[in-house]
Amino acid sequence: MIDAEELTRRYGETLAVDSVSFSIGGGEIVGLLGHNGAGKTTIMKMLTGYLEPSAGRVSVDGYDVGEAPEAVQQRLGYLPENCPVYPEMTVVEYLDYVAGLRHVADRASALKEVLAATDLEGRAFDLIGTLSRGFQQRVGVAQAIVHRPQLLILDEPTNGLDPSQTQQMRDLIRALAENATVILSTHIMQEVDAVCDRVMILRAGKLALDERMTDLQRSDRMVLRTNATQQAIESAVTGFAEVAGHDGGYAFDGVSDDASRAELTRRLVGAGIAVHALAAQKRDLETVFREVSAETEEADDAS
Repeated sequence: MIDAEELTRRYGETLAVDSVSFSIGGGEIVGLLGHNGAGKTTIMKMLTGYLEPSAGRVSVDGYDVGEAPEAVQQRLGYLPENCPVYPEMTVVEYLDYVAGLRHVADRASALKEVLAATDLEGRAFDLIGTLSRGFQQRVGVAQAIVHRPQLLILDEPTNGLDPSQTQQMRDLIRALAENATVILSTHIMQEVDAVCDRVMILRAGKLALDERMTDLQRSDRMVLRTNATQQAIESAVTGFAEVAGHDGGYAFDGVSDDASRAELTRRLVGAGIAVHALAAQKRDLETVFREVSAETEEADDAS
């Protein structure tokens, strides 16, 4: 669906995006993460054709964004961080206006569908300016999907939503991904954990990590809780695994499959070690984000 090759963008002397390449397939939900100034918004704007890259190229559904921007824009929906709504219009007037700009053939059907999808049916005739921040955010999502796009780019889509509305937005994003590719940029790690298949982390304009969530969360470290001494544990696993202290317990690296975990357990129990708890260390997204940031800082310091 999306192919980006060596995307680069400069603002004068500032290098905002530095030779970023990636491919995203149809139906994927991809989380785009990074600190402020990492290049997330610049990349999204280049994907939409709003900004031209200083170097490199990007194509959407086979269309080069630089050569055929209108063809690309017909296929995408975009919700920027600042909601693009007109406060003096009612919800339905605004969405009908957007549907007209998008050349939607059956506007009445499209409006009915999108109002239901974003739970705005009860506010259809309210002035947008009288709505809460959360409801205005829903209107922003509605305008992005009114033409049933193949690519949906959402910048902070849950901004201003309460917990119930946030869950509704997550459900909506999953439903949209059945027929579209979704790129989700957010500062909230839980959002990526909850809905994304894959995560891309930007650091200082470079792509520091690009992995599927299942691979990212996999760990080959086992953590043991026990009252036994480290000397007793080391004696039990000599020649099989190295032992290191870990957050009030002990960690074993390189124990990545069921057979090796079973062998570790057998050795500990056989040596009389009291196993209070033994489980694979969970690598959550926040931990990975910190690791990537630390590794990049170390690399920058070394260079």
